[in-house]
Amino acid sequence: MNTTAPEPEAADGGGPLEGAVVAVAGAGGPAGHATLLRLAQAGATVVAADADPQRLAEGVDAARFAHGGATVIGDTVDLLDPGATREWAAKTEKDFGRVDGLVHLVGGWRGSTSFATTDLADWDLLHDLLIRTVQHTSLAFEGPLARSGNGRYVLISAAGASLPTAGNAAYAAAKAAAEAWTLALADGFRKSGPAGHPPAAATVLIVKALVSDAMRQARPDAAFPGFTDVHDLAEEIRRLWDRPAAEMNGTRLWLTPRP
Repeated sequence: MNTTAPEPEAADGGGPLEGAVVAVAGAGGPAGHATLLRLAQAGATVVAADADPQRLAEGVDAARFAHGGATVIGDTVDLLDPGATREWAAKTEKDFGRVDGLVHLVGGWRGSTSFATTDLADWDLLHDLLIRTVQHTSLAFEGPLARSGNGRYVLISAAGASLPTAGNAAYAAAKAAAEAWTLALADGFRKSGPAGHPPAAATVLIVKALVSDAMRQARPDAAFPGFTDVHDLAEEIRRLWDRPAAEMNGTRLWLTPRP
């Protein structure tokens, strides 16, 4: 697995996403930073959003440096506000003329020591972070992604949604709901285009958990078995445009062994 970020790429190097416009929701964390970096290196115009302006700015600045001349911008957006999310989608399409991707990286975790000790306040929090933000971004970006003719809506999910454990009831249920919502979006794309030719694809990438360089530095003796490195995740996201939308739409791609 990769443990370091890719080297900076020259401004005139081009890339497989040259000309594409990709929005990244929840871009302030390690996975967001890695994704901004990889998309910029692939030539995309990247429009990032996060609720934390400082972490967002750090990721935007790093992605700009990594690909000289790349257009990478950051917007502080409250994705729990449906109006603000729709405004973000509309502004992105207006400013750049198209939206070819929405990568949903908003995350969060809460758990308990047993099923009986589950705190439903955890469900309330995870419902907002893991489901409501998916609802708002998918509804806001469905039109722009379809109009692009080759759009991608990308959800990052967890293996626990397929095999819930007693202490992760709220988290697993929220992830499963987010997956179901995304697959419903995929069905909408399927029905909106000519037979076998959806105008966009909604895809779920499934990990056990994510690991970053900072996590390895903090726990140098830890093995992180089955975890997906954030740079590997970013590369898998980039590859989603390598295949036709019809092949990617409604798929659940496992980046960790299936339980």
